[in-house]
Amino acid sequence: MKTSLLFAVPAALFAVSVCAQSTDPGPLDGQWKTKQLTDKFWAEGACAADVNHDGKMDVLCGPYWYAGPDFATVHKIYGDEKSFTKKKADGTEEKIAGFEGCLSGKNGYSDNFLSYAYDFNGDGWTDYLVFGWPGKETFWYENPQGKDEPWKQHVVMKVTDNESPMLADVNGDKVPDVLCNSGGQLGYATMDPKNPSAEWAWHPISGAPDKRFQRYTHGIGCADINGDGRADILETQGWWEQPANWDGKTPWTKHAAKFGEGGAQMYGLDVNGDGKMDIITCLNPHGYGLAWFEQTATGWTQHLITGTKTEKGETGVTFTQPHAIDIADMNGDGLPDIVTGKRVWAHGPTGDVEPGAPGVVYWFELKRDGGKASFIPHLIHNDSGVGTEVMAVDLNGDKKLDVVVGNKRGCFVSIRQ
Repeated sequence: MKTSLLFAVPAALFAVSVCAQSTDPGPLDGQWKTKQLTDKFWAEGACAADVNHDGKMDVLCGPYWYAGPDFATVHKIYGDEKSFTKKKADGTEEKIAGFEGCLSGKNGYSDNFLSYAYDFNGDGWTDYLVFGWPGKETFWYENPQGKDEPWKQHVVMKVTDNESPMLADVNGDKVPDVLCNSGGQLGYATMDPKNPSAEWAWHPISGAPDKRFQRYTHGIGCADINGDGRADILETQGWWEQPANWDGKTPWTKHAAKFGEGGAQMYGLDVNGDGKMDIITCLNPHGYGLAWFEQTATGWTQHLITGTKTEKGETGVTFTQPHAIDIADMNGDGLPDIVTGKRVWAHGPTGDVEPGAPGVVYWFELKRDGGKASFIPHLIHNDSGVGTEVMAVDLNGDKKLDVVVGNKRGCFVSIRQ
């Protein structure tokens, strides 16, 4: 039995980090408790699932899964040999597990940029999908059905490009696909449910290879933009219309538009309730700006949610590097909200804009009034941040969505109280 796509995580504490300044971005929401599961840098994302069938959600981040409900017991999924040495104050060296990041004081990158949990082989046990370094392999790891042993690795794609690939149902067959770039083309890869261990089939939709669609391209998503019942593919320079009866070869029709300078995850959402699909994205994952683009009869109108250096957003909130976004109904009012934050050290302690500013995580509450939309900011945490992925999921079964992140500061869960 297939499980639904699952996203992430729980709990509570503050810690001063070399990755954060003492500047206070504002009062916390007050309804959250945040817990750091590890301070080791293993992954730029995390997800959640009931790994061991005990009825409690667990957190998966890097080579480990953390058993719920307290996430204190750690189990290994795949090899965790990576480490670095750091010189201590007395001149001696210590060996630290994981990749170089905040604990090292230097910039490094992991081999796990994003992850998802899903039962790929239909055996009733949730498996683990890992997008590695951009331009390299994507794997799924087979749950050993409760046995505490390494999970079997299966290749999904040998080359997965884009810094924000997704697991999403692009072709409408109720089976998740990998949405990404590969070989200079925009497209998606499909799994054969009858042979889930086989490499997935690649379906390019953008025509001849284009240098824009390379390993470090930013911004991708899918949504039914024109209301024809089929998912279209989004990228920062427009949206590609899925044809009614695609022959698998002819490029999809591109509708040019400008959705920022390079986004992260991109989502379709009827923000103002007018019946037309709008788009939510960040304007620059290494700069400023979260925005929604309103679909109108004459094109797209940008509405700035968080500010830039030159323009104040509607919420009055400004932070840099919104490199991860999720969409979820955070307060149960029936309207989807936005979860995002500042990526910690995307390019190290001196890279990008404000690399040492507080690692904030926010949710932005969608409100509608008379055909107009607005967002209310809620600060979840001010000393954790996001990676290239952030996920919202009910971790403790209280019908409230929690938040999980993995980044260069480790892995964090924030539980809604």
